[in-house]
Amino acid sequence: MNTKLLKGSVIFAIATSALSIVSPVIAAEKLKVFILAGQSNMVGHASPHTIATLYHSDDARDKELIKLVFREGSGVSNKALEEQLVRARKLDELTGGISNDRIKKMAEGAEKTTLEAEAKKLKDAHEAYKQDVTAACVVSDRVYINSIADGSKKSGKLGVGYGGSDKKLGPEFGFGLSIAEKIDGPILLIKTSWGGKSLNYNFRPPSAGEYELNEKEKSGDKAAEIKKNASLNYRMMNESIRNVLDNLKENHPAYEPKAGYEIAGFVWFQGYNDQFSDEFRDNYKDNMISFIKDVRKEYKVPDMPFIIGVLGTGMTAEKVAENQVSLGQREAAKAPEFKDNVLAVESYTDYSLFSNEIFKKGWPKHYHEWDTVGSDRPYHYLGSGTFFVRLGDSFAKSMAELIGKQKK
Repeated sequence: MNTKLLKGSVIFAIATSALSIVSPVIAAEKLKVFILAGQSNMVGHASPHTIATLYHSDDARDKELIKLVFREGSGVSNKALEEQLVRARKLDELTGGISNDRIKKMAEGAEKTTLEAEAKKLKDAHEAYKQDVTAACVVSDRVYINSIADGSKKSGKLGVGYGGSDKKLGPEFGFGLSIAEKIDGPILLIKTSWGGKSLNYNFRPPSAGEYELNEKEKSGDKAAEIKKNASLNYRMMNESIRNVLDNLKENHPAYEPKAGYEIAGFVWFQGYNDQFSDEFRDNYKDNMISFIKDVRKEYKVPDMPFIIGVLGTGMTAEKVAENQVSLGQREAAKAPEFKDNVLAVESYTDYSLFSNEIFKKGWPKHYHEWDTVGSDRPYHYLGSGTFFVRLGDSFAKSMAELIGKQKK
């Protein structure tokens, strides 16, 4: 008999036994599922490189968000941002902005050739900066997402690129990373969002009653089709969510059927398209209340924590307070039956004022400077990655607050 082999086997058995006593097998944790839904600002139209404008801020919260969203040692910094802004201003000065008018108007010759070469060098550096910032963004190993953002449908580990294209982001990035710091266990985000949709018509909840055609719709050729398509996005939203819930292992590798899952919360960010009709505006509060109740009933979670993102494209407290949709969102959250399980979160307070300063300079002539800090129009919060990271964090903080209240 090989005594060395026997002795080794005994030692291994003892070690294994001791290890099992000291470190008992830990049961898999329940998968936490968060649903995100809404229209174009939930879709997300911000380019990831614009997140770097967080470095322009001296705010303590923004400094923490920098640590949250960028990989340590990535090379992204305030110095890199400022150098890029200097390059961008120089490039706009040389070219005349997005039109490239200054170069186009020059006569052919050595001076134009020299200027074109300098502009190309600056443009290459501009694009390289954008790529470097995007590559520096965190990709989570713990938070996964299944996303419908208009025609962009993706799933996988949470990172940038789950917005309106694989080069865009919405509030999901900041929300997912932030909520992961506040709760335990694996996390899955299910995002369903389509641009240009109203709550009164497209997302109309069942308990709000049948959609009533207005006089113009009644007299048109497409009255039957309009009636049929009412609530279409509400139905599509639930079909998409159900499809993910029926295939959880495919959407998060840490999901264990024995441990199960729970729908831990819902984030709603919508409202722009309800501004332009008296009926849509005036009914927003009641429609929002019905929507929350119907969603909770659909998924059998009576007190599901629910966050309403308040429409804040007006940018200031005064302008937002003039918007009946924003007021309806706030009022819905204050409904007595929603005490301690629904919160309205202001979006205007997270606006990127720095990006707006550059936008107001006249973005066509200051295109490359603008392209450094923003990527869309004011109704999309300037396509500011800084805004969407801040807002996602605000959503997560309020969600964690509601979850905490339920545990008491």
